[in-house]
Amino acid sequence: MPREAKKKSAGREESEFLRGDIGVDGEAIEEEKDLAEVDKAQAVEALARNRAYLGREFLTWLLWSSRGGENLAELDGEGIAVLFAGKLSLRGLAGEATELEVKGHLSAYSEVVRFAIDRGLLVHRARLRLQHDEKVYEVTLDAEHFDLKSGVVPALLKDEADDRLTERLWLAERLGELLDTLYERFLAVRKSPRWAKETVPELKAWLTDR
Repeated sequence: MPREAKKKSAGREESEFLRGDIGVDGEAIEEEKDLAEVDKAQAVEALARNRAYLGREFLTWLLWSSRGGENLAELDGEGIAVLFAGKLSLRGLAGEATELEVKGHLSAYSEVVRFAIDRGLLVHRARLRLQHDEKVYEVTLDAEHFDLKSGVVPALLKDEADDRLTERLWLAERLGELLDTLYERFLAVRKSPRWAKETVPELKAWLTDR
């Protein structure tokens, strides 16, 4: 091989080595790169799974907390009350049954749901009715990615088209603020010593109350 060609070849190999495309032996290391991509994908999947689990904990806590109809948090000095209405789905990681779906008025608070949660399932998707400052909102919340699947805002009061659009956007934003407030309330309880000492025992007592 001519000297100039050898220089170019050596320079190319050095660049490939510095990029991590080849090893010290000059062989391609595609396998190592593939493993790195696999590790990255697994890390992303684990993160998503942890977020989904936290979302299910939140919805399960919200179900338990809303059973008495009291306000669970406040936004701008007005209480936020929550009611689970309509379809409810639960999911678990192991066991004889890993998914359950119930329908019907107040079925979310039924004994069959409490029994399923007691056996390891958590709320995965729910239809919520939120009341705040005499306004009622409805939303379907998915714990997998904490997505709002569908929502209904209170009836509009404005008459003009532009005003109605502005009002609708404000109400949609308000709905997001209500959910954020409830989630922050959950996180405050979840991170406090009260979670293990009081919340979990009280929740378990509710689950086993037949």
